[in-house]
Amino acid sequence: MKSALATLALCFVALVPTVTTAEPAYHVVQAELVKPRDGLGNVLAKLEAGQTVRVAYLGGSITAANGWRVKTTAWLKQKYPQATIEEIHAAIGGTGSDLGVFRLERDALRHKPDLLFVEFAVNDGGAPPDRIWKAMEGIVRQTWAANPKTDICFVYTFRVNYEEPLRKGECPQAASAMELLADHYGIPSVNFAKKIVELESDGKLIFQSDEPEDGKIQFSKDGVHPFDAGHEIYTEVLADAIEQMAANAHPVDHRAKLKDSFISDHWQAAKMVPISSDMLSGDWKALAEDSTLQKRFGNRMGQIYEAAEPGSKLTFRFKGSSAKLYDLLGPDGGQVVITVDGKPREKPVPRFDSYCTYHRIATLSLAGDLDPEKVHEVTIEIHPDQPDRQPVAFRLKNPEEELKTPKYQGTNVRASQILVLGDIVP
Repeated sequence: MKSALATLALCFVALVPTVTTAEPAYHVVQAELVKPRDGLGNVLAKLEAGQTVRVAYLGGSITAANGWRVKTTAWLKQKYPQATIEEIHAAIGGTGSDLGVFRLERDALRHKPDLLFVEFAVNDGGAPPDRIWKAMEGIVRQTWAANPKTDICFVYTFRVNYEEPLRKGECPQAASAMELLADHYGIPSVNFAKKIVELESDGKLIFQSDEPEDGKIQFSKDGVHPFDAGHEIYTEVLADAIEQMAANAHPVDHRAKLKDSFISDHWQAAKMVPISSDMLSGDWKALAEDSTLQKRFGNRMGQIYEAAEPGSKLTFRFKGSSAKLYDLLGPDGGQVVITVDGKPREKPVPRFDSYCTYHRIATLSLAGDLDPEKVHEVTIEIHPDQPDRQPVAFRLKNPEEELKTPKYQGTNVRASQILVLGDIVP
């Protein structure tokens, strides 16, 4: 009888149609200065109660600067003197949400933020909406999976060329994509860029200028990175938005919002896994704590490993759909041969580019669009030849001589983490 009932139940389940939410379609969104949506009730309640509040700022160089991030923290301390405000600096210049989603846990969530500001509207400017959704939804879902009472706020900064859609009352593409996601999850957003364009239209501001002009705010030199006056505008807009949301604040448990995703292939599974010694062969060594590069980048990257000997390898296995390497580009960078599931890439990949007069954080795409249910093996091997250094020549005063100096010699590869959509397999 029990077996018969089980069989009947299985037949009934098979007859019930599966309900699938249609994937979203991108469209331009009307620009508004503030969209409170579900607000910031959780963090505002803690601020009003005089508790310790941790505020994380995840973004690119505009947030990494000592500008709106620092000013906003100062404003919160002034506005809520009874509370203890702790800032979590989680911004890295020149990076977008496609890296942010992988480093979120290490740079922000492990510090247990009560509020997370996300600023990627400029650095995601060239990305298609579906890629933005994958990464940004991953950020949202990781945050609430860790703590459903953490409030999130999207902020949209300005760059030259964004004025064209904003003058028509529309968000640029990246902000429009983020707004559609924010609607789904009830995430408040603040559009700094809209205010900048309004001030320029009123004759009160210059987007980009080397020299001040009487009676006008000089926003930036390069059209992207604000001077202090620009950061002050961002802070004032955000402060007004927070006060507006405080008027109708109510705590929200965001856990229920995770039931329905916005897209099916979001990157909630994105993670950063430290390189371990058992993955390495050849002359790899862990950089000393007091070494220049470890001191400079270790806070963001963790333990950095370095190798220069051709044939040195980094090998790992993972179950998932894609993997990247969290590494450094630099003037002495080498190039690598990438092999995935036994198939080597046709050409070696340089860890050097036209900006490499200095070292900086980068990512190296290793494998993508793989079967997520299978285990894949990846090998990165140092190539014996140096990459072409000519791409950086135009930045040098005397390239013919400078490119011969030790600074621009070597086959060095430096890396610290694997960025994986899935799980590393021992």
